[in-house]
Amino acid sequence: QVQFVESGGGLVEPGGSLRLSCAASERLFTIYSMGWYRQAPGKQRELVAQIITSTTHYAESVKGRFIISRDNDKNMVYLQMNSLKPEDTAVYYCNSPSRPSLWGQGTQVTVSS
Repeated sequence: QVQFVESGGGLVEPGGSLRLSCAASERLFTIYSMGWYRQAPGKQRELVAQIITSTTHYAESVKGRFIISRDNDKNMVYLQMNSLKPEDTAVYYCNSPSRPSLWGQGTQVTVSS
């Protein structure tokens, strides 16, 4: 089963930016779609960004601020997060909507002044 390892989270002030990375344990080109999810305290995990081959989709709450990308040669998926808001605070995970795997540890993103 493919494994995903997330990194790049941290503490950032409102309006700041972060770039999250996700390393896949097998060849990414074999996975049709990849996504970034997040789970805030007391809330359900939600899909915020998805990339299907090269087509991207975003939740309304992050549209225009987040950008998902993938590098099949490096088996990596990225999430560029700009104009961060306190409500973006959550643990962020990557996984495949088309081929779900076990959840990794995630990476904590905290947006606070």
